[in-house]
Amino acid sequence: MLSSLDLLTANDARGVHAPSYYAATANRQTEHPELTGETSCDVCIVGGGYTGLSSALHLAERGYDVVLLEANRVGWGASGRNGGQVGTGQRVDQTVLEKRHGLEQAKVLWDLALESMDVTLGLIGEHGIECDYRPGVLHADHRKAYVPETKVYVEHLNTIYGYDKVRFVDTDEVRQMVGSPCYHGGSLDMGSGHVHPLNLALGLAGVAEAKGARLFETTRVLSYTPGETVTVKTEKGTVRAKHLVLGCNGYLGKLDKKTAAHVLPINNFIVATEPLSDADAKALIRDNVAVADSKFVINYFRLSADNRMLFGGGENYGYRFPEDIKSFVRKPMSEIYPQLKDVRIDYGWGGTLAISPKRMPYFARIHPNVLSASGYSGHGVAMATFAGKVLAEAVYGTAARFDAFEQIRVPAFPGGDKLRYPLLVLAMTWYSLRDKLGI
Repeated sequence: MLSSLDLLTANDARGVHAPSYYAATANRQTEHPELTGETSCDVCIVGGGYTGLSSALHLAERGYDVVLLEANRVGWGASGRNGGQVGTGQRVDQTVLEKRHGLEQAKVLWDLALESMDVTLGLIGEHGIECDYRPGVLHADHRKAYVPETKVYVEHLNTIYGYDKVRFVDTDEVRQMVGSPCYHGGSLDMGSGHVHPLNLALGLAGVAEAKGARLFETTRVLSYTPGETVTVKTEKGTVRAKHLVLGCNGYLGKLDKKTAAHVLPINNFIVATEPLSDADAKALIRDNVAVADSKFVINYFRLSADNRMLFGGGENYGYRFPEDIKSFVRKPMSEIYPQLKDVRIDYGWGGTLAISPKRMPYFARIHPNVLSASGYSGHGVAMATFAGKVLAEAVYGTAARFDAFEQIRVPAFPGGDKLRYPLLVLAMTWYSLRDKLGI
């Protein structure tokens, strides 16, 4: 019987990036070797996405001997397929965090989120990573009833958190900015932005390698054995390490049962249209900001560097992607932009991310020398990059920020091994139905 990880990876050819717009416009191709035989190191990292690459970069920078193992290619998973939105804050609103944890802890989490932006943009700037970063994310309300709440929330961020990069957007302005009648207001956050996500991952990989990290691709990890020296088994080799870092997110499979109980994979889908004229592109998104709406099954979209509409919409919760992703996403795109109903779609692809029950990242010290971070719940470009730095700090003994995340106490999904995924599907389907019914 195929495992859940086998079924997830069956959606794409192994060792080859999904045929996405991002892969077609990647700055470079990676050809790191497959691990064969035995090797040893200070830190073994599993996962070649933002978490693993950032962790490798920051550890190598401190002089650690680092081995990174990626089952496919660097950025092959969600890090190279996502909507490219780089957001401030946590995945859930600060007011929610205040109710859960109190204002003081909520402010700590806010500051950590701001630092995630600083770290990510700092790496891009310091190392000249060419990933088309542009500032601005517009959060658009798809229901009129949400608009007063948004205005109050913006004022809350301005006054309680002293955050002055976000402002309220009324109905007239949001429709001028987006060129769609579907939205009634929102907020514009100029402290956020958008990037070419695969080129960001490839850039981080290049920096990590330049600092001495050893990167291995097409190297699938089968298991690990904890101990004073951790033994990591791959299909063709073995790594013995003083520390192990798991940065697998939606592609964890059954590698670690504790982490698997707290995060679950879901699939998102994106299309890229043909290139549009400058005038047509500006009519869709006037200021070249990214847009994310308020639906539970969120629509998120932006313009590429060459004026394509990159539109993400729709989810599914099984282990198979839709047979026709382009048609699957064209439907929500045409609801927002009827003027695009007949536009040519050049690329359509899917990716698997990991969510947690409270939509907060799950940090865990599985064993004294085994660390894990995942479950970014669709808010992972900056947070996962930052998580890599936080994991590196924990390895070399500065664990204050790791502890701040671990103390969130993200619960496990209910239902145990057999029921947790069916229960998730049931809950997500219900919320999706609420979007459709306008409840």
